[in-house]
Amino acid sequence: MKKPKLSFWQIWNLSFGFLGVQIGYSLQNSNTSTIFESLGADLSHLSYFWLAAPVAGLVIQPIVGLFSDGTWTRFGRRVPFILGGAIVSALALALMPNAPLLLAFAPLAMGAFILLFMDLSFNVTMQPFRALVADMLDDSQKTEGYVVQTFLINLGAVVGAVLPLILTRCGVSDEVVPGQVAQHIAWSYYIGGAILLATVLVTAFRTREYPPEEFAKYNDETVGETPERPSFVELMRNVPRVMWQLGVVQFFSWAALFLMWTYLKPAITGVAASGGAVLSEGEAQTWVGVLNGTYPVPACIASLFIARIAGRWGNKLVYALCLLFGAAGFAGLCFLSDKYALMIPMVGIGIAWAGILAMPYAILSRAVEARRMGVYMGIFNFTITVPQIVVGLSGGLIVTQLFGGRPMAMIALAAVFMLLAAVSVAFVKDK
Repeated sequence: MKKPKLSFWQIWNLSFGFLGVQIGYSLQNSNTSTIFESLGADLSHLSYFWLAAPVAGLVIQPIVGLFSDGTWTRFGRRVPFILGGAIVSALALALMPNAPLLLAFAPLAMGAFILLFMDLSFNVTMQPFRALVADMLDDSQKTEGYVVQTFLINLGAVVGAVLPLILTRCGVSDEVVPGQVAQHIAWSYYIGGAILLATVLVTAFRTREYPPEEFAKYNDETVGETPERPSFVELMRNVPRVMWQLGVVQFFSWAALFLMWTYLKPAITGVAASGGAVLSEGEAQTWVGVLNGTYPVPACIASLFIARIAGRWGNKLVYALCLLFGAAGFAGLCFLSDKYALMIPMVGIGIAWAGILAMPYAILSRAVEARRMGVYMGIFNFTITVPQIVVGLSGGLIVTQLFGGRPMAMIALAAVFMLLAAVSVAFVKDK
């Protein structure tokens, strides 16, 4: 029995909360390095702090997926996890700028603890959104569902990235004081947390998940059947082959993104600005926010066309082309020396970002049985977290020992990784 077709706005509401989550995540991506540098961290240690996000995802997402697969409450199957994670995420965003006040004698340690706390809650909130789309949509609408989710993710990324810039234009100070978080970043975190909670509430109250009887009928299961919770070894033994194939692509693409998030700010510090000057520390941080707010714009535009193009030419071709644009974008960052010119390569990176957020899930969701959707979406998150952990552990050694402390060389390495990801798509067997 096929699931009913949902309207565009019903599909929109399924993922609307992801808009707020991505605003918080974007704030983290744009400002974590700067916050920890202001608290006393040096360049060679930055990648270690960034390990909090992938480690949290590695542990939390499969657990949340496993338990949400077997959860049926009056509030739904996935929504309780989404809502609970959002409340904690908003609290973590409010605490992060106050790390120096919460533990004055060890602000760096407090900041690291709050970052881990934030990433754990982000992952609790994010993971069920992936499964919710697969739960609610028929196969014929799944690509559209993940493309709408991608659009909202990128819209949130834009808002989160430019919030500090907007606040500076409104008169909030961007002065960098050693040992403190700049006011424009602090207020961005407060506002981002409030938006996160508000958007998740829209999803929670505007989405009606299928009750157990309907869900069972739509997925040809026995009504009232409660999925057993198999061991992790059993789950890994039965992983669909396409997940391993996608995992190779994911490894290279997410390693490239992690390198950009970690090293873009130090890489562009000193890049020529208008009039032949160079970017100061504060200006470079503000411009990183601009660049991080640039690539989601073409990603939003690309996401409007991806579903239609994929429907005609196939998911694999679209996926590979998106990644090739990303490789070209990373290469472009290495050859340009004007801050405004740096916005051009972000177009290619944005197109890659749109493909990375939509295509793997559209391919995978057709290969996973419905009653295991949550846990396998969580396990699939390994393909996002493992490359980040690998790069996080090795990044400091690579940038100092192989590249002589030149962070722009890490961006060049990202270009190579993204090219390898595009090539790896050829080995994925799409259903």
